[in-house]
Amino acid sequence: MIVLDTSFLIDYVKGLDKTRDLIHGKYVVTTVISYHEIMAGVKIAKAKREEKIFRKFFSELKILNFDLKSAEVSSEIASKLSAIGRSVNVMDILIAGIAISNGADAIVTADKDFLEIAKVSNLDVIIYR
Repeated sequence: MIVLDTSFLIDYVKGLDKTRDLIHGKYVVTTVISYHEIMAGVKIAKAKREEKIFRKFFSELKILNFDLKSAEVSSEIASKLSAIGRSVNVMDILIAGIAISNGADAIVTADKDFLEIAKVSNLDVIIYR
């Protein structure tokens, strides 16, 4: 199972060819945090067309929730990052916690914060750009 991060989802919906090749034939999911980030963005921008596109897209994709196990894992990640003096966006830490607690094989993203998270966890990160 591969988790699709917010940056990837945006580029995929935009039609970036490289994104299609990366996930072709693979079991992919996303997280409720990425759902939040994207839907907040389209609502703030009042982008009705994009909101409709993303709603359809999300209706066809499994969305992993943030639960107690995810909170435990993400809090461990935050603690380890703090111990080594690294600052990472909290939303990325929550996404990583969800991915790891659900047994994801990897996360696909353009966000280099996940490389910092990988230093303190067993998350495999695929950077596509």
